[in-house]
Amino acid sequence: MFVWEVSSPIGPLVLTASEEGLTGIEFGTYDEVRHFMEQRTNKWIGEVVWHQTAAPFAAVGLQLQDYFAGKQNTFDIPIRLYGTSFQQKVWQALLDIPYGETRTYTDIALAIGSKKAARAVGGACNRNPIPVLVPCHRVVGASGSMVGYAGGLAIKQYLLQTEGL
Repeated sequence: MFVWEVSSPIGPLVLTASEEGLTGIEFGTYDEVRHFMEQRTNKWIGEVVWHQTAAPFAAVGLQLQDYFAGKQNTFDIPIRLYGTSFQQKVWQALLDIPYGETRTYTDIALAIGSKKAARAVGGACNRNPIPVLVPCHRVVGASGSMVGYAGGLAIKQYLLQTEGL
């Protein structure tokens, strides 16, 4: 597994990847998120050896830089999502939300065929391992209000403003 810390307008981000693709984006410095990142990786993949190198992340860094500058609205980076089957369904539905648009938790629940699972959708969004690329920031409360975001509501607001919302 590979890990690298990058700077961004929303603060430091820690990127993780396997040979299959990007596996995580964490808000914070490597020292701040290391324990959580290792716990999640151990749960879904098992014990791994971490290699700190920028090489696997060149495209990710460039595309994130362009996204934050308002020059890019889609990503074509290979990703590998680890989670339960329900989480996988939610995260796939998030990938279908167009840039510059939002959906409610209920909208996502309906999209995955679980109309009464809005709260569970919120839980899956909170556990999204690749925020920004898997756009959980585009999911809002039933009234369109800002609710919940793993990186904090200020970052969610910043991302939505970046997308013109």
